[in-house]
Amino acid sequence: MAKKRHPHHGGAWKVAYADFVTAMMALFLVLWLTSQDEKIKEAVERAFKNPFSSVTKESVGIIPNKDSQALRSTGGNFDSASAIELTMLRRLNDDLLKSLKTETDSEEKDQRSVQLDLSPEGLRISIFDRSKKPIFERQSSSFTSYGAWVFSTLAWEISRHANFVVELEGHTEQGNAQIREDYGNWEISSDRANAARRKLEENGVKGAQIRKVAGFGDTSPMPGAEPADQINRRVTVLLKVKAGGKNS
Repeated sequence: MAKKRHPHHGGAWKVAYADFVTAMMALFLVLWLTSQDEKIKEAVERAFKNPFSSVTKESVGIIPNKDSQALRSTGGNFDSASAIELTMLRRLNDDLLKSLKTETDSEEKDQRSVQLDLSPEGLRISIFDRSKKPIFERQSSSFTSYGAWVFSTLAWEISRHANFVVELEGHTEQGNAQIREDYGNWEISSDRANAARRKLEENGVKGAQIRKVAGFGDTSPMPGAEPADQINRRVTVLLKVKAGGKNS
């Protein structure tokens, strides 16, 4: 008696599915690369052209040269050797924009409490002490409840990135009367920067990350602003990449 044969199903669909998955992965890689910094693209291009040569211009092998990386990071030049740090700064910038969305999107530009600027130095965060939405109590270094919320939110985001160092600067506008005979713009700008330091540390930022706390009085107005404009009354938080990009 002849055996009954079962119909044979080919494996062509498996090959087609594998090709589809491969195509999707290739598309994902292309989209990812097109969204990256030019320096990252250059590094990837060099790696594909010669996989066994250095991946950065300054490296003598596959691993970037530490001395060269430290020198360039210290100088504030974000090239391929510090592309990871630059990417992290951009991600932090985006996270802060989301956390402080009501301050950066919903208000008119000249009324915003927070301004974020990416520069060769790092990420500069300016927190403005505006009359309608004060960060500090009048003629004081004590936070308003709103100011405490802003700095607590900043601290939570900054604390997630311990490989950045923090510099704090206090500023005021010109034309202020002396608060006391021995207490004026220099003193209050310094005290407000120091109050910001304490608030950051209270909310998770490591003390070792903070490298500078300074008051500039009314000597450093915002670019393009009149010296007496209230926009100059601010605390600036500058996040910079550590030398060598090492974590603490």
